[in-house]
Amino acid sequence: MSSKAKPLNLARARVLISNDDGIDAPGLKLLEKVVRGLVGEVWVVAPESEQSAASHSLTLYNPLRIRKISKRKYAVSGTPTDSVLLALGEVMKDAPPDLVLSGVNRGGNLGEDVTYSGTVAAAMEGALLGVKSVAMSQVYADRRRVHWATAEHWLEPVLRRLAKTDWPAGVLMNVNFPPVNANAVTGMEICRQGQRQISGTMTRCIDTRGEPYYWVGPRPDEDRYKVGTDLEAVERGAIAVTPLSVDLTHAPTVKKLKAKWP
Repeated sequence: MSSKAKPLNLARARVLISNDDGIDAPGLKLLEKVVRGLVGEVWVVAPESEQSAASHSLTLYNPLRIRKISKRKYAVSGTPTDSVLLALGEVMKDAPPDLVLSGVNRGGNLGEDVTYSGTVAAAMEGALLGVKSVAMSQVYADRRRVHWATAEHWLEPVLRRLAKTDWPAGVLMNVNFPPVNANAVTGMEICRQGQRQISGTMTRCIDTRGEPYYWVGPRPDEDRYKVGTDLEAVERGAIAVTPLSVDLTHAPTVKKLKAKWP
């Protein structure tokens, strides 16, 4: 793996697209449509079904199957991580991609969402395998009214900007489009990962056999106002671009512990 992901010539690039919403998801179709007009070659390898919140899970105890849908388009009977791993290790093994794009996710991947997100995990797998990788999500305020046109309009300028940027290996870019109309977007901003005030709900229900089951609900109390975070930027109508590292080591604590450790 090289120390840097060099600037990319999109017109000549071979691009792998994946996601966590599944092979038939509207965000994946939108991404494929836009990217086909920008790059040299597009491959799609995505999960057969929705894998939201799958995080970076890998299928180890069940076989995986690859279903060919059309030329350069495949569905995988596994997770987003499985999909990218099989894409690079099998489907595209003779001609690996120059860029991995994951999304466009239905819903934001902001703050600590990145630790649960299959969308981010697909891009993380690409980064781990040494490929420049970007995760993309369309934030919504109302699930019944997703601003897909905003992502479609801004995808090209975002990708062109990122293609000209070099960043270290082991880093992926997490992009969140705000829940506003395309002409209301205030710009693109480099942000740090925000943090919510965790307050998720747990609803207990009883099934027809009298046994309890549970629904894990949303976390409504978000801290949207810390300037410089992805949460705050999206709240203002900006596109949030956050570099994420696959190395989870907290360097300041390592330094502190080494100084005091017997």
